[in-house]
Amino acid sequence: MKHPAHKRPALAIRWQMMLFISALTLFTLVLMWAVITYGLEPMYNRTLRARLENRCTAITAMIDQSDEEISQRTYTGLWLNSNFWNSVSDAFAQQRIDVDGACVDFSDATLHCLKAYESLFPCLLHDSSGAFGGEFAFTPDNPVVISLRQQLFEQGSLYKIIATGSNRQMVVGRLSADGSYGVLVSANLAQIFTAAEVLRSLLLPLSLVLLVIDLLAAMLFSRWITRPIHRLSAAAREVAAGNYDTCISVEHNDEIGRLAADFNHMTAEVKRSAQLEKDILANVSHDLRTPLTLIKGYAETVRDITGDDAEKRTEQCSIIADEADRLSALVNSVMELSKVQSGAEKPEPVQFHMDELCFEVAGRYDALCEQNHWQLQFLGDDPCPVSADPAMMERVLHNLLGNAFHHIGADGVVILRAAPMPGGGCRVEVTDHGPGIPPDDLPYIFDRYYRARQDSGRSGTGLGLSITKAILQQHGFAFGVNSAVGQGSTFWFEMRDTRTQ
Repeated sequence: MKHPAHKRPALAIRWQMMLFISALTLFTLVLMWAVITYGLEPMYNRTLRARLENRCTAITAMIDQSDEEISQRTYTGLWLNSNFWNSVSDAFAQQRIDVDGACVDFSDATLHCLKAYESLFPCLLHDSSGAFGGEFAFTPDNPVVISLRQQLFEQGSLYKIIATGSNRQMVVGRLSADGSYGVLVSANLAQIFTAAEVLRSLLLPLSLVLLVIDLLAAMLFSRWITRPIHRLSAAAREVAAGNYDTCISVEHNDEIGRLAADFNHMTAEVKRSAQLEKDILANVSHDLRTPLTLIKGYAETVRDITGDDAEKRTEQCSIIADEADRLSALVNSVMELSKVQSGAEKPEPVQFHMDELCFEVAGRYDALCEQNHWQLQFLGDDPCPVSADPAMMERVLHNLLGNAFHHIGADGVVILRAAPMPGGGCRVEVTDHGPGIPPDDLPYIFDRYYRARQDSGRSGTGLGLSITKAILQQHGFAFGVNSAVGQGSTFWFEMRDTRTQ
């Protein structure tokens, strides 16, 4: 014999939430470490390069816009245009071109320095160094910067990172439009490594603090969020034990609050369904007991007393036959409802005209109407092509018409309408001018064995509208009833599948 597999006990929501938040915190910290280790330097370098290139472009634009020569080399030495270089100094001083913390080197095609603006210490391009007295020294034409100038004039532009020991600098270069002058702008990269080291050193204590805070927060939050779930679980056990009066207070309008409201609605429906099942059992038992008692009583009478009296025997046998028919109708209704609701009998849709089916079914009530001096009016002059199971739709029509004749008004008129709907489909209405249905009974009129208060004591199985509801639901058709007390009722359904909308 095969034993059922034992499921491992699942973690409670509280522990799941704590594990999730802890894992999320660790993932965030690992991601931060990866960004600091592998992404911080490239991002910083791209940002710094863009800034240096913008400065370099702005400086070379000043050279290109100058109408005069900015320098000239003669046998007597180097001549600099003071107006141009003063304008460059003003642009730097007024920060129209921001060169704070940067080194700017101007050179010509001889690869020698024209001018250098230094606010970077130490600077690898010029071997700059500061002193406590405020003085500093630098070498404008050391081998490093000469090599960079040569690469700039050969390539037309320059991007390079140079390093000496722990010092690293980014260098960006541009040539003037005529290729006569070169500009190098450089900035220090050492600060990014210092920042990265500081951030990495903070990660471990930060991780521990965040983990402790997150665990405490997860514990408190999970306890708060699972409290209403525990109440729902306890209430569900109460309902399972048969206590349908269980109700949960709805404290918040969030998902848990809506779940509690849905649970209360479900409990009310289960309670109503349970009561309805009891009523069904009681009503069916009563309806079965009455014909069975009559059949048994008259059968014994025929057997023991009136067997020789042909007239009485015939009368009593007719009663037995009528009660047997009534019993058979009740059993058939119960079986039909069971088959339709369980899905054992499924609709087989075909294309047909509903107006023609309504006309055919209405014609079968001519004898009944003539016998009782009633009138069945059929209103359906327009074609109504539909897709449905014709046999099931015929049952629906018979149930609704039977219900209407059962509650026919003093005028003795029942109206059957069939009209096409915009976009396809057909709307069918059955109207009587009877007593109407009280508003309190309207929501339950299609329930199994439900009878409105004014129907108490009337004959009938009480299952016709329930069978109608089950058939229409199988087809996906909308249905309902409009009624006013003292004016009559209109039962309607629309033959268009709403499940695809």
